[in-house]
Amino acid sequence: MAKILVVDDETDLEVLIKQKFRKKIRAEEYEFLFAINGKDALEKIKAHPDIDIVLSDINMPEMDGLTLLANLSELKPLLKSVIVSAYGDMDNIRTAMNIGAFDFITKPINFEDLNITIEKTLNIANQLKQTLEAIKENNILKMYVDENVLKFMSSQEYESSIMSNETIQATAVFIDLCGFTAISETTPADTVVKMINCYFDIMVKEIMAQNGLIDKFIGDAVMAVFKGAYHLDRAIDSALAVLNQIKKLPEVELNSGFTPKVSIGINSGEMISGNIGSVSLKRLDYTVIGDAVNTAARLQDAAKENQVIISESCYELIRESFSCQKIGKITLKNKSKPVTIYEVLE
Repeated sequence: MAKILVVDDETDLEVLIKQKFRKKIRAEEYEFLFAINGKDALEKIKAHPDIDIVLSDINMPEMDGLTLLANLSELKPLLKSVIVSAYGDMDNIRTAMNIGAFDFITKPINFEDLNITIEKTLNIANQLKQTLEAIKENNILKMYVDENVLKFMSSQEYESSIMSNETIQATAVFIDLCGFTAISETTPADTVVKMINCYFDIMVKEIMAQNGLIDKFIGDAVMAVFKGAYHLDRAIDSALAVLNQIKKLPEVELNSGFTPKVSIGINSGEMISGNIGSVSLKRLDYTVIGDAVNTAARLQDAAKENQVIISESCYELIRESFSCQKIGKITLKNKSKPVTIYEVLE
């Protein structure tokens, strides 16, 4: 049953709503709650956290509808709101939409239009709920993710963050296990999985030691992102630490005589950070995309065994902090001009 909060200081609207939607109320498809202003609405929302959508007037005493919308954007970012008001001028509509209203209906109310709008809004709200539930109830996730992370995913902060998209300045790092694909073709699956998990664990520890974020595992490679103060310096420190730790590992006693080695590409710049994927498949990854990220991946492709490669722009930023060696110009995929690259030395 959908729970709908109607916020309006005109008490006769409550009677009209109950009359016009009596069949759906009797069939227990809709349950309506009523508030006389924004302040009362916030109290109702606290008492009924399962409210699906809000229908709100604009002009009300104590707290108007636009102020209520602004509060809802912070407190309940996934709660969908529809403005129902006699103030149907474009300024009010644009203000409401900019604050976060999903739709706008003018008074006097066309109840057929209101019914269609409610159904449309509930459909969107249910899709968002299903996506969140799929993430929260994923048994594999519960098996492998720390309990504190799961608590965060149930919090209001998580609901806010999952919808957040922004442009950031950050550093992307790609670390690849050289030659691992070849041994995976001739080695038992259990052995391959244990080996790669061991190597990944070493990389993850060094990345996290520098407050880096593991963005994803791609085959036998790791993508990490560093944000905040000195993100490039911290990314390079972690890359050199990974290189050093991997070098200490012994040769694996396989027919191939595999010795673990890594190649690393690093690049900084402007990136888009957001929840990217397919809502219909309920598969979304909070990740970074953009030319700076793609360049980091291309630099990793250009890196040889036990090399950490950066672009010239990154070199100019860290030249006084790290020892580097110029390699020269190379051609990267999707780059019209050759790029000068440097190797960061241990």
